[in-house]
Amino acid sequence: MGKTERAHRGDAEGAEVRGATQDEKTSVKNVENKMRRAVVVVVSGLLSSCAAVEGGAAKSGGAGRAGAVEAASRAGTHPFGIEDMLAMERIGDPRVSPDGSEVLFNLRTTDLVANKGRTDLWRIRLDGSGLARVTEHEASDVNGRWLPDGSIVFLSSRSGSMQVWRIPAGGGEAEALTTLPLDVSNLAVFPDGKRLLFSLDVYPELATLAETAARDAAAEANPVKARVYESLLFRHWDAWEDAKRSHVFVWTIGGGEPLDLMLGMDADAPTHPFGGTEELAISPDGTEVLFVAKDDGRANAWTTNLDVWRVPADGSARPTRVSLGHGQDTSPSYSPDGKTIAWLAMERAGYEADRQRIVLHETATGGARVLTEAWDRSPSEYVWSADGRTLFATADNLGNHSLFAIDVASGRVTTLVEKGTSASPAPAGERLVYAFDSLHSPVELWTVGAAGSVPKRLTRINDERVAAARMGAYEQFSFEGAQGDTVHGYLVKPIDFEPGQTYPVAFLIHGGPQGSFGDHFHYRWNPEVYAGAGYAAVMIDFHGSTGYGQAFSDAIRGDWGGAPYEDLMKGLDFALAKYPFLDAKRVGALGASYGGYMINWIAGQTERFQCLVNHDGNIDERMAYFDTEELWFPEWEHGTPWENPAGYAKHNPIDHVAKWKTPMLVIHGALDYRVVDTQGMSTFTALQRRGIPSKFVSFPDENHWVLKPLNSRFWHAQVLGWLDQWLKGAQPVAASAAR
Repeated sequence: MGKTERAHRGDAEGAEVRGATQDEKTSVKNVENKMRRAVVVVVSGLLSSCAAVEGGAAKSGGAGRAGAVEAASRAGTHPFGIEDMLAMERIGDPRVSPDGSEVLFNLRTTDLVANKGRTDLWRIRLDGSGLARVTEHEASDVNGRWLPDGSIVFLSSRSGSMQVWRIPAGGGEAEALTTLPLDVSNLAVFPDGKRLLFSLDVYPELATLAETAARDAAAEANPVKARVYESLLFRHWDAWEDAKRSHVFVWTIGGGEPLDLMLGMDADAPTHPFGGTEELAISPDGTEVLFVAKDDGRANAWTTNLDVWRVPADGSARPTRVSLGHGQDTSPSYSPDGKTIAWLAMERAGYEADRQRIVLHETATGGARVLTEAWDRSPSEYVWSADGRTLFATADNLGNHSLFAIDVASGRVTTLVEKGTSASPAPAGERLVYAFDSLHSPVELWTVGAAGSVPKRLTRINDERVAAARMGAYEQFSFEGAQGDTVHGYLVKPIDFEPGQTYPVAFLIHGGPQGSFGDHFHYRWNPEVYAGAGYAAVMIDFHGSTGYGQAFSDAIRGDWGGAPYEDLMKGLDFALAKYPFLDAKRVGALGASYGGYMINWIAGQTERFQCLVNHDGNIDERMAYFDTEELWFPEWEHGTPWENPAGYAKHNPIDHVAKWKTPMLVIHGALDYRVVDTQGMSTFTALQRRGIPSKFVSFPDENHWVLKPLNSRFWHAQVLGWLDQWLKGAQPVAASAAR
């Protein structure tokens, strides 16, 4: 649970369209660091369901509303399934060339044989022509950046460790620029094109990279693998802490030892485990660097106090804090003229889902103002226009993730693209390049006028794959939920929908809890997979969800099983009444993280569901506090168990196990240090002891998410088999890994 299980955009879970995707970050950094042109096929009407289709209005062209996929010819197509989801090529990290004529981007392809994603760099001109592959190697090539002369630098593991490589402006073979004894991460380029900024994991008390490498080698050779800790955090997300820190380095191309700008600082920059290049910035004149770090000593496990730090690029002075708030400050940047520093700021200490505001800090005077105080949205990312007069930002917005333009002088906000999911905006002359996806389309690159205009499609990487798979039409709805508030949801029809028939329902519950199941092509919880299997999918953005104003997000605090549960039940009732093809006697509820907690809570509150699926969910909130790593999350939501025992008992699933009757599939990752796998084991034990039909699936090599392609395929077979067994009558259930 917590921020890393919130919405995919702009925070950790959402790295799918910015930088490396999250599974790339995990597999490349944690695994490899230890060691076509697209065919364009246009099916008439098929892609008209996308929110920003050419010729459609940016504000009103909502994806999926017309059910265009249902109208497409079925000849030669098949129902959308997990194989289709895995086959989609994932675009990310778009970067506009210095002359504004081209876009460089990552393209991740799933390699089922190798059981991982492989990433290469591609480029395309701003007019949509000239799509070309830049790198082609079995290792992952990521984090591509333009040099001023048009050449490209990037990170690659092709040498056996992650190092910096370069491709000449005119093309040709890649050459290694670095051969450092440590893996390189988070690459950025100085304006002069002669220096690079990147991060390395080092022991902060050691002076050289060779000393860090020697200590690592000695630890690897030592047969004693015991770990000793004297403070928190001792493990984080899916890894045990090893006393190393991610530090920011400056390196002159062709030079010697990189310069550690944080020498001796006991802090990570970018922050672990999910911080990336968005937490680094270089001044336009190349004399300064900004980075984000948490440096609160033993309080690191229970504080969210990230700060923006400023340091001379030549290392002539120690880093100093620029932001002085007690909440989370991140994503720093310089205005084009270098006179202003901006960052995203959360006001409240200890709350990782507080509203992010854009702060503008004048470098000359030190004065600061909040640009977006009057805007009740939480931007997850932003970028300056070339003239410094506008900030382009994306934010959750009523079940979408919209693209906005914010006037720097007045704070006035203009919506550029409302529907669907927009991310990674990048100015390109008079237009803006951005990544766009929807429930019917994985990410493709689009452009829109910087002052607002009809969006234009730039890439068509996945057209053939999308055209080959039939998807279910979808629409958004709203109803009166808890406390009389308006609550929103989505319905996805089963493929090949036939009026007059009834269909079983997959009721999907999002995690976070401050998250959203919106108009987004998700790679772990994609409702079209259920639609392709003959289910109608229903998703409710209950109290606590993002994109509906901060008060709505805040409302879940201390009320986990209250208003959110009421919203879910009322939302399901509303959908059943509005859509008569939904079969109320064949409904299964599925959830992960907070959604998994909610599945356990539902089990003790109602018998209306025919089956349940719980992925990485808590059964005992009290014990979960002592199990988890980031203590700020439960402390904000419930306090501490010794100071507020009633808060932990208020909506604790374990106290209602005696009422459990519904069959449940329990799934957990053994590397999940956020929601520890003993919570899943305890859930399964309770189910078995009470004689309730149940199954436990454990992934020894997965964390809070299921990232490996073959594991994802197995996960979906288990989940769909479970639903089929209980919602479609006697069906063969997917084979278990162990009996």
